[in-house]
Amino acid sequence: MDSVRLGGLQSRRRRLGLQKWVLGLLAVVVVAAGMLAPLVWARPQGQTRNEYNISLLVAALMNRDHLSDLQVNDEISQRAFEKFIDSLDAMKLFFLQSDIDEFAHEKFSIDDYVKRGDLRFAKRVFARYLQRVRERIVVAQQYVDVEHDFTLDETMIRDPDKMTYAATNEEANERWRKRVKYDMLLQITDDIEHDEAIEKLHKRYRSIRRNWEQTDSDEVLELFLSALTTSFDPHSSYMSPSTLENFTIQMRLELNGIGASLLSQYGETIVKRIIPGGAADKDGRLKIDDVITGVAQGLEGEFTDIVEMKINDVVQKIRGKPGTIVRLEVMPADKSGRKVLDITRARIELKDSEARSEIIERSPDAHVAGVTNEPTGQVVEHPLSDGTTKKIGIISLPSFYMDMEGRRSGNPNYKSTTRDVRMLLEDFNRQGVDLVVMDLRFNGGGSLPESVQTTGLFIDQGPVVQVKGSSGVISPYADEEAGMVWSGPLMVLINKFSASASEIFAGAIQDYGRGIVVGDHTTHGKGTVQQLNELGPRIMPVHPPNYGALKMTIQQFYRPGGDSTQNRGVVSDIELPYRTSFLEGIGEADLDYALEFDRVAPLPHTNYPNATAQVVGELRQNSERRRKSSEFFIDEHRKIERLKQRQAEDTVTLNRAKFLAEREEVNSEKDKEEIFDELQEEDRPVFPLAEGHPIAPYNEEIVAIALDYIKLLGGNRVVVTH
Repeated sequence: MDSVRLGGLQSRRRRLGLQKWVLGLLAVVVVAAGMLAPLVWARPQGQTRNEYNISLLVAALMNRDHLSDLQVNDEISQRAFEKFIDSLDAMKLFFLQSDIDEFAHEKFSIDDYVKRGDLRFAKRVFARYLQRVRERIVVAQQYVDVEHDFTLDETMIRDPDKMTYAATNEEANERWRKRVKYDMLLQITDDIEHDEAIEKLHKRYRSIRRNWEQTDSDEVLELFLSALTTSFDPHSSYMSPSTLENFTIQMRLELNGIGASLLSQYGETIVKRIIPGGAADKDGRLKIDDVITGVAQGLEGEFTDIVEMKINDVVQKIRGKPGTIVRLEVMPADKSGRKVLDITRARIELKDSEARSEIIERSPDAHVAGVTNEPTGQVVEHPLSDGTTKKIGIISLPSFYMDMEGRRSGNPNYKSTTRDVRMLLEDFNRQGVDLVVMDLRFNGGGSLPESVQTTGLFIDQGPVVQVKGSSGVISPYADEEAGMVWSGPLMVLINKFSASASEIFAGAIQDYGRGIVVGDHTTHGKGTVQQLNELGPRIMPVHPPNYGALKMTIQQFYRPGGDSTQNRGVVSDIELPYRTSFLEGIGEADLDYALEFDRVAPLPHTNYPNATAQVVGELRQNSERRRKSSEFFIDEHRKIERLKQRQAEDTVTLNRAKFLAEREEVNSEKDKEEIFDELQEEDRPVFPLAEGHPIAPYNEEIVAIALDYIKLLGGNRVVVTH
């Protein structure tokens, strides 16, 4: 199923899974419009002019400007062939080996095709894939209705890297028999009744076929050219026009529409969330779990049936200019009968995707003295002997966002991470906060200038990051503004999903000794900078068409101390064991063709006394002592060990008793699903502490570390350089 925020963000297709999760740091650079020379304008037969232009531009730009010394040649061609096939059929469930062998005759020709603007190969491969999808889904539907014997000691290979493509239709059918049986076991694990499970699987497989059948030329082009660009490194990609539009909305945190998150599930478009303050929220009639069945434009437009329509197409129909009316045909979740709602579109700020804050008040002696703080998201006071409490200011930052269009146009109030964080810190100062926690868990990066300027809020001038391009020239990016907005104790929270701009921030804070880094063993390990090149202006500088954009790796970045974060990430000062550290396929080092770690010379920078080895050592010891008696962390350690065992196994059992027993111990697939949902959830609490919340005990330990930190620093809580 796919999830899309209306008028805005398309989540990465769930079919690609977490292993395909890619994070980005974008150097916001205004690229001058102009044409690359030489370009030959003879269009290959069967090609559209747009596809020809885009292909030619992508090849030329990758050859000219990519950070590596690679070129679009036979080596890249072979990689691109494998990655394109994998982007379609990662689990090796559809193609036959004969298909792969047939297309492999051209695996060294893809570079030539792309440089000629000839994309017919991609279309032929996709057409064959679509044929196989239709064939296999028929088989899958048949196996759904078969009575499966779950007492047999059968296994299914879980790692596609350990598999070859099926040699015959019979082998492919057997592979699907096991896949359907496995999917049925997953339903059983979720306590779904047999008849309901059958119905859900029938809908799921129909949805798979429908989604691929509705894939348009732009999407095929994006898959194919991104297979080429990710053969240079994991973070270079081609964005189709619709993907570019969604990316722009993500960076400016603003959309035009009704303000709702939609979920496409089994052919139905379901309202997942109403964005606070948006048009639908103010109208009040559209509810969560309502099913939208039709869309019409204006008060007189005819309705279009959207049942089984691709979610992106649904979004395009509902999205529109502020002040215009869209009519929705809705089946309410309360089954009260079909309704027609007319909603006036509006401009909506995505408040939950920007920096948010919360202040927690606690006693610094509560944990040390053995007093258990109540797990609640509200302000809780544990008075000391002098009647004081300590205030911990939490800032949750989902990304380093910036409205690029607003900045380019000279809008003085363009959306900016730095501006928002500055206001939150100033409020903390007014309220007498004792320590600030910057929560960068699940922060996948964003704007390079914003990461530098936000770091500058916590240091008194100096280099934040160094960048090196293909020429080898190293350029520092520094905080040039004197003074700090926040000069007190600082903690930075990270996990393996913290990437790129997050790593610039955490790495600089750590190198300066300005604060302590707490969380997973290390961050993601993405140490490269991407530049966004809109392709339309390169063909037509005046009134350019939307040809999408090439997001290309142009630089590698380095910490003030000289180390790159590439592949290694930023290592925590205090590690809190959690499964996110151990999920396979998440870190940069797990991605294909990731660039290597290296280092450059360090730059002179201030050393603050807030994170000395003695302070960090004592904090670590106190945390370890608490965790040894914590039921949460004892249980988490057991889950981690079982997760590691499961991920090392090549197969999964299809025996019901064994399957359920293993799931009772640890459900790695469910863990990944929950983490993926966490990546998309905009209305989660700033810092969950409520009793029963799965992450609350983890966050309570963070609070305990913060209280220890305040106590260790004593009265001298304002940073002093030395």
